Amino acid sequence: MLYGATSGEVYINGVAGERFCVRNSGAIAVVEGAGDHCCEYMTGGRTVVLGPTGRNFAAGMSGGVAYVYDEKGNFDYFCNMEMAELSLIEEADDQKELYGLISAHYKYTNSPMAKRILDNWSKSVEQFIKVIPIEYKKVLQEEKLVELDRKNKITSITEAR
Repeated sequence: MLYGATSGEVYINGVAGERFCVRNSGAIAVVEGAGDHCCEYMTGGRTVVLGPTGRNFAAGMSGGVAYVYDEKGNFDYFCNMEMAELSLIEEADDQKELYGLISAHYKYTNSPMAKRILDNWSKSVEQFIKVIPIEYKKVLQEEKLVELDRKNKITSITEAR
């Protein structure tokens, strides 16, 4: 499902099979579990998995971001970290994005799983893992630096007047 998706949103009240979001290049997807090879060769978009995943998650992933609810604390075993890295959801922007995606999932599916996560957000957010391709993360960091430099130059010009 969502093979090569370029845009749109999908909220699935249930578990997807193998190869969910393979080659996703721009869609937003929230699902309550996924089989093997989820987010394989993903190049863009956002994927949220609120339950267990199969093996080889993120193999060949070069873009986009995935958030996985790691309630059992064993997701790293199922993730292919050859091109991606895992981190906790510490940035306020990431927490806001994730909360918004899960809220939309609840709105469209009335999912008990989403409701439980949202009702216990301060605890639940600590159990999410962010999956991001290493090179993609570097590009995003460079873009932030360029934007910060641009803003600093504008501020300097404005103050000089």
